[in-house]
Amino acid sequence: MSSAVPADDPPADDDLPRADAGATITPYRDGPLIVRGDFRLVDQDGAEIDPGRRTVALCRCGKSGIKPFCDGSHKRSGFSAPSAPSRPRPAATILRSAQRPGGAPQE
Repeated sequence: MSSAVPADDPPADDDLPRADAGATITPYRDGPLIVRGDFRLVDQDGAEIDPGRRTVALCRCGKSGIKPFCDGSHKRSGFSAPSAPSRPRPAATILRSAQRPGGAPQE
């Protein structure tokens, strides 16, 4: 299988409008990270990995035979992960409170 989104996951849409913000990364419940838009993919040494397209599925389960891309192995392995964090990350809370007028955390 290629770096495309597995057939029963949401379809990859390479024709999405380009956003100035760059890429959008969507973690799918019990599945891969879908990356859409303008992005650069590099390995830990900084060498560029050519994704071959503007929308890719990145493995989260660690079982893919074509890492870092998803090949659908998460379904066979029983991988389970939510689409969103179960609780906010502390840094995100601090950042949000700093952006509020007055900078005080909301209670």
